[in-house]
Amino acid sequence: MEGAELIIQEINREAEQKIQYILSEAQEEAEKIKAEARKRAEVKAEWILRKARTQAEIEKQRIIANARLEVRKKRLQVQEELIREVIEALRERLAELPEEEYFPMLVDLTAKAVEELGSENIVVRSNEKTLGLISARLDEFMKALAEKLGKEVKVSLGEPVKTIGGVIVENPDGTVRVDNTFEARIERFESELRAEIAKALFG
Repeated sequence: MEGAELIIQEINREAEQKIQYILSEAQEEAEKIKAEARKRAEVKAEWILRKARTQAEIEKQRIIANARLEVRKKRLQVQEELIREVIEALRERLAELPEEEYFPMLVDLTAKAVEELGSENIVVRSNEKTLGLISARLDEFMKALAEKLGKEVKVSLGEPVKTIGGVIVENPDGTVRVDNTFEARIERFESELRAEIAKALFG
């Protein structure tokens, strides 16, 4: 029986060794799997973090760009309001010009219109106040006009029109006209005027 016992013990010992070996292998494999899982988790975590940082940066840049755009829009809006106020103040100033400043301006505006028309016989139209001023000083007006143009021009006064000032100059049958009212000139030169105002106000 002792021989049988020894054989059983040997079998048990070998079995125990195999069990220990298998357990050791399994433990190593488990550690390896855990290490790989940790590594994968770290890589994934790093990727998620990078993605979050990128998204945060994109969002930050978007917010900054929107803020800058809003500031620019506000600045342009304020500039536009200031330019409009200056143009309106200019209109009011032109409407209230003192006679001695206004009269030579009327001569100049009429002369420019005559040069465009190429006619020596003209009809001048404007608001009632301006027509009254020209009528009261018609000889002086025609003389100043002749000096400026270097030739005599026959001037008739037409029907009044609604304007803050300046003149509309027509040929006698009214088929050709040059609008040199203040409103028309401001409109024609508005882009240049705006540029000058913007330069003066904002540098």
